[in-house]
Amino acid sequence: MGTLWYNGTFFTMMAEGESVSAVYVQDGQIHDLGTKEDLENRYAHVIEEEHDLLGAYVYPGFVDSHLHIIGHGEKLIRLDLSEVKQAEEMRNLLVRKYKNSTNDRWIFGEGWNENNFPDRKIFHRAELDEIAPNKPMFLTRVCRHAALVNTKALELAGITRETKDPIGGVIVRDNNGEPTGYLLDTACDLVKEKIPDVTVNYIKHALSVAVDDLLRVGLVGGHTEDLHYYGGFKQTFDQFLQVIDGKQMKFRAHLLVHHEAIAEMEEENYDQGTITPFIELGAVKIFSDGALGGRTAYLRSPYTDDPSTSGVAIHSEESLQNLVKEAREKNRAVAIHTIGDAALDMALTAIERYPVTKGRDRLIHVQVVDETLIERMKNLSVILDIQPRFVASDFPWVMERLGEERIKQSFAWKTLLESGLHCAGGSDAPIEPVDPLLGIHAAVTRTSVGQQHDGYMPEQKLSPYEAVQLFTTGSAYAIEKEDERGKIAKGYVADFTILDQNLFTIAPEDILTTNVVKTIVDNTVMYEK
Repeated sequence: MGTLWYNGTFFTMMAEGESVSAVYVQDGQIHDLGTKEDLENRYAHVIEEEHDLLGAYVYPGFVDSHLHIIGHGEKLIRLDLSEVKQAEEMRNLLVRKYKNSTNDRWIFGEGWNENNFPDRKIFHRAELDEIAPNKPMFLTRVCRHAALVNTKALELAGITRETKDPIGGVIVRDNNGEPTGYLLDTACDLVKEKIPDVTVNYIKHALSVAVDDLLRVGLVGGHTEDLHYYGGFKQTFDQFLQVIDGKQMKFRAHLLVHHEAIAEMEEENYDQGTITPFIELGAVKIFSDGALGGRTAYLRSPYTDDPSTSGVAIHSEESLQNLVKEAREKNRAVAIHTIGDAALDMALTAIERYPVTKGRDRLIHVQVVDETLIERMKNLSVILDIQPRFVASDFPWVMERLGEERIKQSFAWKTLLESGLHCAGGSDAPIEPVDPLLGIHAAVTRTSVGQQHDGYMPEQKLSPYEAVQLFTTGSAYAIEKEDERGKIAKGYVADFTILDQNLFTIAPEDILTTNVVKTIVDNTVMYEK
């Protein structure tokens, strides 16, 4: 028995402009396409359910190719600082949080970004001490590669002026050598190790809240990396199995596995691939550098606005190659976080030396490139996970970081596509807003919401079709599911993102006023406006 969806415009994504007006689904798969009349004539004896879409526009289900689902849930349930535009506003929110933290052992905040402040202020630990003198405070920067902590947190972590910078991290210090409370990359881990372990209920709550929100914005799935940060692989993975049960909750979660979580995954007798119809284990996640915001992205030459640093390599070249080698010995693909051009160079060298034999490697972010690096990528089996929304949030300040010449080949999504490289689109939530329409808008306009100009590096604008491909066919290709996901075609899964506007014909600014009508996963309505 099957379902007829009709009276909509179904964009197949098989070719630009191709659409049908009705789809017949059986057992969660698209069985046939055509008109309502044709499909009713052919399948009248087995159609048991019909859905009139009232003229809505149907896309293959949008999938975020790179995010942190539980982290997104934490942003929703913790103090969210991502929209703060003034340092004083941030201080006031922290004061209010502290006053209401009677039962809290720590004060947490998520997503602050000094580049949004007119004075670009970074709080000193002494200022945080005034707000929370007797409770440790941990405030994650928007990039999640830096954090602010107060003196209480430093004391718990044993960080003093004598503490050496950890490998792959920086303890920022004042002119007297005293820690300021600003920690970069692996230095954050010194404090994180002292934060009480999260409970199973906390993980489950954050995950449930996150998945509900992802469905609300039209996402049917996401490629996420969470399995190393919440008490280990088993505790976290078990909650994915419970929350996304395939009955009450359907959502396609593709889980990258941090290289430090692989051993526990193997102890639990799990391997890469499909675990349930809605949960898969994917490539080995490795960080090669940090982020541009905190100047920890690893560059070949120093930052233009701070020549004293070229960023931070999380691993030495030898260590990175060994991690890739270990993955290959277990027949695994890798997914390497790489933002700076020096980090990308190191990542490419590693995967050139130890080529993938099964699956496709993933290069995540790929923000700073040049022609030589592009040519090397073209010769490899790689997928690039890009985040169009970074253009909206990182410009114009990122031009100060990289300088006039280097910026020309940075955030260059059009150049990457025209070079024949396969790209998938994501948000990196909670670092950026998770709404795929914001990513599509940024890819098409190269502006932030409310800005009225031709776009940052307008020659790198994508067409609406190219932008939608990132979140449909691109995300499917990234995990070798291009023959069953990402298109509206026979044999493909019945996952649909249904909107009230045609993204291919409306004015770019109208993308922001487009509404999600329904989100369909496995032929099941998981969200309805």
